[in-house]
Amino acid sequence: MIGGRFVAAAGGATFDAINPATNQLLARVAACTSEDVDRAVASARQAFEQGPWARMAPTQRKRVMLRLAELMLAHREELALLESLNMGKPVLDAYNIDVPGAAQVFAWYGESLDKLYDQVAPTAANAVATITREPIGVVAAVVPWNFPLDMAAWKLAPALAAGNSVVLKPAEQSPLSALRLAELALEAGIPEGVLNVVPGLGEIAGKALGLHPDVDCLVFTGSTQVGKYFMQYSAQSNLKQVWLECGGKSPNLVFDDCKDLDLAAEKAAFGIFFNQGEVCSANSRLYVQRSIHDAFIERLIAKARDWLPGNPLDPASRAGAIVDAQQTSQIMAAIGRAQEEGALLVAGGRQLSFNGSSNFIEPTIFTHVDPQSSLSREEVFGPVLAVTAFDTEEEAIRLANDSVYGLAASVWSDDLNRVHRVARQLRVGSVSVNTVDALDVVAPFGGYKQSGFGRDLSLHAFDKYTQLRTTWIQLR
Repeated sequence: MIGGRFVAAAGGATFDAINPATNQLLARVAACTSEDVDRAVASARQAFEQGPWARMAPTQRKRVMLRLAELMLAHREELALLESLNMGKPVLDAYNIDVPGAAQVFAWYGESLDKLYDQVAPTAANAVATITREPIGVVAAVVPWNFPLDMAAWKLAPALAAGNSVVLKPAEQSPLSALRLAELALEAGIPEGVLNVVPGLGEIAGKALGLHPDVDCLVFTGSTQVGKYFMQYSAQSNLKQVWLECGGKSPNLVFDDCKDLDLAAEKAAFGIFFNQGEVCSANSRLYVQRSIHDAFIERLIAKARDWLPGNPLDPASRAGAIVDAQQTSQIMAAIGRAQEEGALLVAGGRQLSFNGSSNFIEPTIFTHVDPQSSLSREEVFGPVLAVTAFDTEEEAIRLANDSVYGLAASVWSDDLNRVHRVARQLRVGSVSVNTVDALDVVAPFGGYKQSGFGRDLSLHAFDKYTQLRTTWIQLR
């Protein structure tokens, strides 16, 4: 989608969009190259400079954003089906969580954009200094395959609300909903060229965006390794702003003063097995106080049985297919390494096959996991949980913080003093207390350390997509 029209890639190349639950071909999608990225960026720049969107009255931009949210809900079944077929998630999750969540993000930022006020600095009486927030220009957004529509909304909604033009590169594993979203954006009234979509391989189209001299800001959600590439591309090109939300290995701490162990076990299972474990903030490290360890693991194994994978289009399936054969192979390799390193497999661990596809993995739990092992330290991005016992609060905090990542954490305790004390010491961007992975558009989401920087969601997201101008007026 370049300049408001669907076009072929300049070289005519395509790549296959595959349904991972069946390994069947869904579509052949334009494989964009640097030439296509050039066209898309030029389209975005022209739209920004001419100003049909950037200079549109905030109340009018608001109406368009709200209209887009309405259209997404009107096409809820179609978008949910695209998400499920393209990346393997249960269609009911896409229908009940992903699509309405993405629509809410567009609506929320639409409602927010005409409520942001500029400032007047305190100066002497013979001067007036205004501080105005302005769109940054052309934004490149590179999003992952695990939540294709949601992650696109997290980037697009605040960027568009602020008045920018955007070039979106969806993951090559899951481009279909992004292309449909671009169509709906045109229907809602977003001018041609303001939102462009360039599907393609990361090492080609993504790299071209990272190196492009006319991109003012690049936002990315994905692996830490690729995030580092984008920072290098910025340094090699025009020093564009780069905002990263990268990998995670989120800890979940369960203390023995947690009274509802059944709920804690249910949420611990959800925190690692939801979306097949393909969640950047998944609670993949579980630390349980030794006095309740065995009783808790017994509950957890029972809860894991609720997350057996099945046909993503079956309403009874709580888990679906892994996104592709490569990711499936990487997860199974991680399971094999964990066993070689001495971890105890107490649930799952097998690869399953349905309908001609082997991209299904049982919910898997390892106990007695060495905190220095690969399973404790490396992001698996699949339904694999590492469990380690601890004795003291100090040990739990040390184990939780002993990671290059710092995206999220959960704490389970009925001691109010403890949860405040522990939460303050965890080096992560979000701490969920007596729940897991709590998030909402009203609260910022992002990480510490090698999980990246900058924040998605909330009004704080506008900081990434705007710049401040000081205008000093000397009075006579």
